[in-house]
Amino acid sequence: MKVIDLHTNLEQLIAKACEDNRRAQEQLYAMFSPKMLSICRQYIKVTDRAEEVMLSGFFKAFKNLKQFTGAGSFEGWLRRIMTRECISFLRKEKKIYFEDEASIDATEQHANYLETSLDLDRIQQLIDGLPSGYRIVFVMYAIEGYKHAEIATHLKISESTSKTQLFKARKMLQKQLKTLNNTSYGTT
Repeated sequence: MKVIDLHTNLEQLIAKACEDNRRAQEQLYAMFSPKMLSICRQYIKVTDRAEEVMLSGFFKAFKNLKQFTGAGSFEGWLRRIMTRECISFLRKEKKIYFEDEASIDATEQHANYLETSLDLDRIQQLIDGLPSGYRIVFVMYAIEGYKHAEIATHLKISESTSKTQLFKARKMLQKQLKTLNNTSYGTT
């Protein structure tokens, strides 16, 4: 079966890469770089900068590859490295700003989804337009699947700040999507 072969080949590639086999590292890079660049791009607006961060993340991954124990997926392990690398980059660039929690109206309701016909590039542009704190928490929670406690730990913020940033991000995205949908249907 191909699934078993692929899994075995991945294990072999990882083992060879642990021994500093450059060909194996190159194959792992080729296999995972498109997904990892996508992750970095979700956090970092400028593609060239996202590529730099991804390369730095792969460097760290290969340097610490022996720490991958095989518990869980290799892709998940790599994703966590890329996420941490993006957050570190944004911190160094001083591009993370979290609004205070006091300005949230906890009684306001919001939908969990809004149907739209926008393509992925346009949706990414909308996410890019979010303030940095909103964007990072939104990506970590809604796209990467982190829990608020994990987000708080990674970003060194409180869980309630994480929840507030997510709430505000969703609210802002919903407003933008509603405006775009109304405009595209000629109702505005």
